[in-house]
Amino acid sequence: MKKHISCNLPQTLTDSLKAHFGNRFSVSEAIRLHHGKDESSHPPMPPDAVIFATSNEDVAFALACCNSHQIPVIAYGAGTSLEGHILAPQGGVCINLSAMNKVLQIHAEDMDVTVQCGVTRKQLNQCLNGTGLFFPIDPGADASLGGMAATRASGTNAVRYGTMRENVLGMTVILADGRILKTGGRARKSSAGYDLTRLMVGSEGTLGIIAELTLRLHPLPESIASAVATFPSIADAVNTVIQTIQLGVPVARMELLDALTISALNQYSKTTLREEPTLFFEFHGSPGGVQEQTTQIAELAKINRGNDFEWANRPEDRSRLWQARHDALWAAISLKPGSRGLSTDVCVPISRLADCIAETMADIATVKLPSPIVGHVGDGNFHVVLLIDPNDTDENHRAHAFAARLAERAIRMEGTCTGEHGVGLGKREYLIPEHGIVAIDVMRTIKATLDPHNILNPGKILPPT
Repeated sequence: MKKHISCNLPQTLTDSLKAHFGNRFSVSEAIRLHHGKDESSHPPMPPDAVIFATSNEDVAFALACCNSHQIPVIAYGAGTSLEGHILAPQGGVCINLSAMNKVLQIHAEDMDVTVQCGVTRKQLNQCLNGTGLFFPIDPGADASLGGMAATRASGTNAVRYGTMRENVLGMTVILADGRILKTGGRARKSSAGYDLTRLMVGSEGTLGIIAELTLRLHPLPESIASAVATFPSIADAVNTVIQTIQLGVPVARMELLDALTISALNQYSKTTLREEPTLFFEFHGSPGGVQEQTTQIAELAKINRGNDFEWANRPEDRSRLWQARHDALWAAISLKPGSRGLSTDVCVPISRLADCIAETMADIATVKLPSPIVGHVGDGNFHVVLLIDPNDTDENHRAHAFAARLAERAIRMEGTCTGEHGVGLGKREYLIPEHGIVAIDVMRTIKATLDPHNILNPGKILPPT
């Protein structure tokens, strides 16, 4: 187990930060502990101090001060990360960005919006009411948009609308030395220079702190329909998914939940779903287009022994259905009171999805821990949530050994060890097997160029040398 390493902030740094931030600078133990834990299975690792930024200038000042003293800096948004991104294994200063939460400009005619990093996805969509537009990236948690860009988040809508990578047009990023970098712009395409926006998307706070984002918006669908179909086996459900993608049906959401997850949801979310392997669908488009999509997928489900669709036509029924899907992690944890969930998130080419899930289910049988499976299977991504007693050494060992095998299995099948959670602390050892040593050397060179003192979220992403 990793232990917190105090870096004992220099008095000159403390004095500078206190003078600038006043009561927005804190070394309170309670505040530090709150900022030293996330939703991952990693133990808490608190920073030495927390500052609450309200502007780009605040972030730039803090970074310049910390850089001159070579003190680590960790950006904090909503605290919902799942791979230890916001933990402080080397201590240092945490910058809480949640107060930087203004929607700066909505350009409805161009279908884009500029926001500060602390704006959450639900807040943004509330601000878009009446425009006929929405922001579709939905990882489940009401995460901050800066954090979502930093981890290259996706979620239930990714099969149709893409991930944060496809939906960020430009950024304002504060570099390690306090310089303010503008990337990208509002044009829908550009051939001018290196694509620094894509470099920062997925960088997990290791290359700069994202302060503002310009995001692509999408028209609200004219018609929306949601449905549930159950299957006698996960293999039948996955075959339906594969055939749907191969036929090019433009489904908006397609989520897999195994029988154990459905049982947990019925208890936790008070649903009354049939406790069998299940697919949740959502269809977006014109009324005629939605009807055509549903007819095609209903036929595919029937071929694969699926039961008739159960429809959620009213907006409140759809909201209840998708809220239940987003409750899956907490519902799973409730199956074993006192446990923590070790959540995995591999992604494989769609043609290998059935093989990967079949091998994973066989592996789960050997682990002997409650391990529900859920997934955004429309893009080949699925999760296993292993329920472990954090104080049980044997359970922790079995769970982490399983997670390692799953990551290696996905890489062997030409997939990735993380489809959307990011690398953080938990997946660093798989980067060399996945990308090769030359790619990692290039990443290290970029890191050293932009952050020569290694103050930005040190210990994350790159494997130890």
